[in-house]
Amino acid sequence: MSELTKERIQEALATCQIESLQTDPVSAGAVGDIQVEDARVRVSLTFGFPFAGAREAIEQSVRECLAGIAGERAIELDLQQKVVSHATQKGLKPLANVKNIIAVASGKGGVGKSTVAVNLALALQAEGASVGVLDADIYGPSQPRMLGCQGKPETTDGKTVEPKVSYGIQSMSIGYLIDEETPMIWRGPMVTSALEQLLNDTNWRDLDYLVIDLPPGTGDIQLTLCQKIPVSGAIIVTTPQDIALLDARKALKMFEKVEVPVLGVVENMSIHICSECGHEEHVFGEGGGESMAKQYDTEMLGALPLAMDIREGVDNGKPTVALQPKSRTTEIFRNIARRSAAKLALRARDYSSKFPNIVVENT
Repeated sequence: MSELTKERIQEALATCQIESLQTDPVSAGAVGDIQVEDARVRVSLTFGFPFAGAREAIEQSVRECLAGIAGERAIELDLQQKVVSHATQKGLKPLANVKNIIAVASGKGGVGKSTVAVNLALALQAEGASVGVLDADIYGPSQPRMLGCQGKPETTDGKTVEPKVSYGIQSMSIGYLIDEETPMIWRGPMVTSALEQLLNDTNWRDLDYLVIDLPPGTGDIQLTLCQKIPVSGAIIVTTPQDIALLDARKALKMFEKVEVPVLGVVENMSIHICSECGHEEHVFGEGGGESMAKQYDTEMLGALPLAMDIREGVDNGKPTVALQPKSRTTEIFRNIARRSAAKLALRARDYSSKFPNIVVENT
């Protein structure tokens, strides 16, 4: 039998497929220190995404890949996570205290985008990340109601505001600043200015991810987001219905044109399960999100059911992931969170903070 070396361990790890990453830890740059001793093999792996819900599965996969070469040696694994800032649109730098911004978008209203956004944020937190939510729907803010968080945000200097906190999630919305029934009768420039203020004048505290809940469509808010706000990636929410997919394609192509990477597609209301008899029915069609993802060479992150408890949860300020942490729906949301964060982790990092500021002065 040939001697066990670090190189052989690297080769074995290169054959280990991590489901969330859709690749191996070597290709993902996750392999750190490797120690080979007479009685043990110790491997350190650092992943660039939160993976609390998949820790056991990852450990099992790695152990199975190493078992054939480790012999009688004990296999010790040290799994860590380290979320870093990733590249955004050209000319834009990440915000202070916000490593990555993920935009959740849809081509049309009524597909459950805000519901997906709030549960995605909670799922990322459940996986081990520090997360915030920015409600960018100025005309129809819904995150305060969904998070069960009311009241105006506090300010210490009269210029900036502290984010509201609910379920451990930091959030900001125009809904915190106005009465819930007050209409925002504003033209485009005022709306885009309000979005920039909500983002830049909030004292976000050390966020791994800021999830932005966009209004539907491809209008002023979306254009401002793509031109002035450093977005690390976007997620498109749709239903299987043909008309929803048509508009979702427009949103996806918009992000492609402005060089914002699309992390994948989430198909909401994919299937209805009767609460009385358990009969399953594809009310809005079948397979639309999957075909769209294949057409545009992106990933199908997950399919969510049309379920009453999801709707009741957000209507009552108790989102599914927070209220039912062990449910099948929460499991789907957490899987979507891991896969989207892992997809982002494989993208190029942002190194702008490493560069010195060069100032030219006349003397």
